[in-house]
Amino acid sequence: MGLMDEITTKLGGQQGQEGGIASLQKMMNSSGGLHGLTQKLQQGGLGKQVQSWIGSGQNQQVSGEQVHQAMDPQQMQQMSQQSGMSDEETCDCVAQALPHMVNNATPQGQMPAPEQDPLSKGISGLRQMLKVKGSDPL
Repeated sequence: MGLMDEITTKLGGQQGQEGGIASLQKMMNSSGGLHGLTQKLQQGGLGKQVQSWIGSGQNQQVSGEQVHQAMDPQQMQQMSQQSGMSDEETCDCVAQALPHMVNNATPQGQMPAPEQDPLSKGISGLRQMLKVKGSDPL
């Protein structure tokens, strides 16, 4: 099992990986998609890290505490409740997932046009960003 598979499974709690992917998709959608999410993180003081994920160099890591400060606390709490983990553990998982998600969504080293946001493709777009396996529910 790869790192992103492990993270999405943890975030899903009793619903497993599918629940974790759905939880991340909800977070992304409520943040305004890829553009809104990166803007929120930049406004939360993570501009250098976000730029490293978009660019072609080494991805800078963020901490769970930094994610907790930059993201909507209620949203993080909802994710924690679904996963059965503490807020801190949930934010740590999201902090591990974000660099991979943004990096995989920006393979050319730049943000896609809003109409090409991978999240516009629903769960399959998020799977592509996470590089996890699985099938879309029917």
